[in-house]
Amino acid sequence: MKRRSFIRGAAGAGLVIGTGLPSVRSGLAAFGAKPNLSRVEARYYDKLPDREVECRLCPRQCRLGDKERGYCGVRENIGGTYYTLVYGKVCTLNVDPVEKKPFFHVLPGTSALSLAAAGCNVNCKFCQNWEISQVRPEQVDHFDLPPERAAARAIEAGCPSIAYTYTEPTVFFEYMYDTAVRSKRRGVRNLVVTGGHINPEPLADLLAVVDAVKVDLKGFTQEFYTEYVRGELKPVLETIRAVAKSKAWLEIVYLVIPTLNDRMDLIREMAKWVRNEVGDQVPVHFSRFQPMYLVKNLPPTPVSTLEAARETAREEGLRFVYVGNVPGHEGENTFCPGCGKVAVQRVGYRIEAIRLKAGRCDTCGTPIPGVWT
Repeated sequence: MKRRSFIRGAAGAGLVIGTGLPSVRSGLAAFGAKPNLSRVEARYYDKLPDREVECRLCPRQCRLGDKERGYCGVRENIGGTYYTLVYGKVCTLNVDPVEKKPFFHVLPGTSALSLAAAGCNVNCKFCQNWEISQVRPEQVDHFDLPPERAAARAIEAGCPSIAYTYTEPTVFFEYMYDTAVRSKRRGVRNLVVTGGHINPEPLADLLAVVDAVKVDLKGFTQEFYTEYVRGELKPVLETIRAVAKSKAWLEIVYLVIPTLNDRMDLIREMAKWVRNEVGDQVPVHFSRFQPMYLVKNLPPTPVSTLEAARETAREEGLRFVYVGNVPGHEGENTFCPGCGKVAVQRVGYRIEAIRLKAGRCDTCGTPIPGVWT
């Protein structure tokens, strides 16, 4: 499968590293600049006759001739050997509240060193980070941050975790995996923010070394995935199942887009699936859409729609259902399913109160699942 046409032209927005770390611009690289890409052999591929390769990292199973790249644009067949071009090539580095990922049941009130390399293996028409996800790595500024240095950066910045985020971490799998292994040895937790478009074998290897995974479930029909994501729904559902069965913590985000995936019957069906397949304890976030990238003709999601989605999911038995991107809404809070009191109080990314003792509600003692320490 060939890579789609890449975004050309200028991208004005820049992302800046958090306090205490050097600043890095994340726009398009200057024309004619040396790209300084990596050439580290990729994992999960088969060598074929005539110097062809077949990638086994994600469901696309790209079959490529010499000098061709996969759909993600960051993995290339060079003479019959498949290489990742973005190993250690970080295009965005920030210190973020962990709630921004969002993880609501993982180390609340702490910061995560958040990093990304360029590229993605889907093409969401509503992508908020399209300037770095929908381009080739030659088109963004990046700098070297080897795995052993990433953990040190997190510790220097006072971050108990590293989050692989902004683009699709699957496409920089080798770098993410090696960084997670080294970070884990130094007591730094590893958090993955993904669309879930990954094959079972690499996913199983990844789940052995990371602590939490947030999966963006972008819709609940294949038609939506075909038209607006350019991907497949089934592998994402399989990823959610696999994470739930692993030792890694799971949270799910559903971006509610007006007229496209906001039908309450589908949201009810999705909530039933989550309850039946991965359990009623998995946090589900219904996040507010803002016009972005190729979907600018729709308004922001009405808060009433998010509230209806939250209520529908709670009616289907889900215990921890949140409203996202509406700072100050009560749906940001974690409520104890035992006594109904607020266990974690939030306003936007700010934690107002944590009423937990050893992972239990300090009012009634009901266990609240998550990664709290």
